[in-house]
Amino acid sequence: MAADAAGTAQIGGALMRLRRATGLPVAFGGLVEPGRQRMRISEFSGAAGLALRGLAVTSGNGLGGKAVALARPCAVTDYSLSRQISHEYDAAVAEEGLRSVLAIPVVVRRRVRGVLYGALRTAQPLGERTLTAAVQAARDVEQALVVQDEARDLLAAAEERAAAAAGPGGGAAAGWEQVREAHAALRALAPRIADPVLRAELLDACGLLAPGSPGEPERPAVVLAPRELDVLACVAAGATNAAAAERLGLRAETVKGYLRSAMRRLGARTRGEAVVAARRAGLLP
Repeated sequence: MAADAAGTAQIGGALMRLRRATGLPVAFGGLVEPGRQRMRISEFSGAAGLALRGLAVTSGNGLGGKAVALARPCAVTDYSLSRQISHEYDAAVAEEGLRSVLAIPVVVRRRVRGVLYGALRTAQPLGERTLTAAVQAARDVEQALVVQDEARDLLAAAEERAAAAAGPGGGAAAGWEQVREAHAALRALAPRIADPVLRAELLDACGLLAPGSPGEPERPAVVLAPRELDVLACVAAGATNAAAAERLGLRAETVKGYLRSAMRRLGARTRGEAVVAARRAGLLP
């Protein structure tokens, strides 16, 4: 998955939400570079010039670097005159005309993954309401990154299990059950991903895990709705209707409805027959 691109898109969306919620004229931010103690400013909303574009902010330096180092929100009322921060980036900040600035770290699993900034072109205190809205925007990015991390980890595990099941001596029941469990988990996770490109990529990967069991003959194509397939994937992994409902964030009655519809499309009389039919149709691993 293009994790960096997806994370950058999340930062961009959060900046627009931050400006709408606070009325701040300028917002910008970026991700911490993997394996390095610095973040790079890449996303902007309301910026007048290019002075900050691509600026690499080292941990501990300036306002954003302080937020990275401390893993907590930081703010100054007048950037160039503040004694609370170092001043390596004063020229770029002054060229953009920024005075009051806040920096909110995006923290995932105790690691700072990015920073959101909001700013005024006048020197005045940023109120509690503004800080609260900025922190909420950062929390939204954190939640999205957690989901993306889970998707990446699940996909990597599923690919390993699929390779093991298809290798020498592969195809064993235990190996394919692991693949099916991973497939169900990935399908349950996909609707939680806000970025449409990343969500489509994840669903495409799910399709690669479901080419049909080895040795099965090809059958006429059967089309299931996405949620019908989500429910069947959970059932195939051994979930009850109640467990499937909890995993998918649906009501139990809704799960039953999707399952009945899938059974009808597959010509199955029981949930077990539906799973077998879906596997033969190449819809499930």
